[in-house]
Amino acid sequence: MARAIIAPMRRKLPIGIQTFREIREENYYYVDKTAFALRLVNEGKHYFLARPRRFGKSLFLDTLAELFAGNEALFRGLYAHPRWDWGVRHPVIRLSFAEGRLQSAAALDEHIHVLLSDNAERLGVTIEPPPLDTHLRFKRLIERAAEHAGRRVVVLVDEYDKPILDNLTEPDVARAMREGLRNLYSVIKGQDAHIRFAFLTGVSKFSKVSIFSGLNNLNDITVGAEYSAICGYTEDDLDTVFAPELDGLDREQIRHWYNGYNWLGESVYNPFDLLLLLQKREFRPYWFETGTPTFLVDVLTQRRFFTPQLSCTLASEALLSAFDVDTMVPEALLWQTGYLTFRGQRRMGARLEYELACPNLEVAYSLNDALLKGLLGDPSVAERVTRSAYAALASADMAALRRHLESLYASIPHDWYRANPIAQYEGYWASVFYSHLAALGLELIAEDVTHHGCIDLTVRLPERIYLFEFKVVGDAPEGKALAQLQARGYADKYRSSGVPVHLVGIEFSKTQRNVVGLAALQATL
Repeated sequence: MARAIIAPMRRKLPIGIQTFREIREENYYYVDKTAFALRLVNEGKHYFLARPRRFGKSLFLDTLAELFAGNEALFRGLYAHPRWDWGVRHPVIRLSFAEGRLQSAAALDEHIHVLLSDNAERLGVTIEPPPLDTHLRFKRLIERAAEHAGRRVVVLVDEYDKPILDNLTEPDVARAMREGLRNLYSVIKGQDAHIRFAFLTGVSKFSKVSIFSGLNNLNDITVGAEYSAICGYTEDDLDTVFAPELDGLDREQIRHWYNGYNWLGESVYNPFDLLLLLQKREFRPYWFETGTPTFLVDVLTQRRFFTPQLSCTLASEALLSAFDVDTMVPEALLWQTGYLTFRGQRRMGARLEYELACPNLEVAYSLNDALLKGLLGDPSVAERVTRSAYAALASADMAALRRHLESLYASIPHDWYRANPIAQYEGYWASVFYSHLAALGLELIAEDVTHHGCIDLTVRLPERIYLFEFKVVGDAPEGKALAQLQARGYADKYRSSGVPVHLVGIEFSKTQRNVVGLAALQATL
């Protein structure tokens, strides 16, 4: 007799749900992260974690809160259930800065006062009202909650940095926010005797000297193999937990679009992307569309960030930690906001260096599209000139490619050149070209390493490969770009590719503000 095949049970997709209780009681899919929670509790006491927006930080914090509150029923069937002492309950103090936008020191103080009063009421204790300073009210709350419960308290802080990040374009306000938060967080160290566990999370890793100078006993678990997958979904999670939802979706395409976030351990998917894909069944930049990175684009263009570095850039440990109101290092900003992720690391003596790159197609395509619009000075220009590029490359029509590039650069408003000195440096021309192609979703390799040197840019299409070399010259073409590609034998690397390889030298003129030379030939393989 044939055995009946039982299909996996489908559940609701927890899109935007950050409440552990709701997910568990309302039959949503849940990826069990309680093993990470137990490891944190058993191995330490004060923790800090930074992850990009919409990565599940708030849900993990809520899971910790329910765990310490001893709500056993919510954890049945999960890793933590048989391994936790459900007879011990701790008072939990929760501070969240996720809601609203605070734009003054007074607004920050008012928000903190409300949070402290709400916690005091929920925990059944009384603390002095304002105008007592926020850090003193926080101190009283911890002491009295511990005394009332007869157990040490748990402190959970969500979006610890949002009041600062919301005001980075107003440095004076951002500094005031930083000072107010530093004053508040310093209480956690001073109240160590009354605290069982503390966990702070946010998007960025502000310099410890700037915001955590009074809380220097935090264990920063942002980077490390053991906690790389503490937030986000792994490949195994997708193939097991979400298996009932995968029918009809290209598994490799899912990986190409959304996987790749890594903190030196297991790579993960952004949950927001994956859940919306499973619901809508369409590949789109869901995560990127939830927040327009205007400030990020402004910083990158002002700092003359060379956009080909998005495919591979090197940064030291110190550089990635150099993030504060007055220090906006582009590499650190891109990494902390999730637009660059780890691809590897190496140690050179005492120096630790990381290799960074865009995590996936969604980020590479969307970020370059936003940067291109910033580099061109007029968002509508990028939309008008992108349509013919792919066709020219796919058919190897070099005359059409040149016409396309001439149109691209000619469409940049003259006022943009006059008002923006970034257009006068050599990397600007290559940055526009790179971001233009990346915004089409093409596979690009910047600074492509060979035995003979580095190719400025490699572009891979299914039917052919392009090797580009860029030069800035006078008002007339010099032919040096193509000559360099030939002389150095760059095509040798792709002799076994099985598709035509094209060498293309492009020469720009800063005075004419356009392409003055484009020479190409197909390599003999």
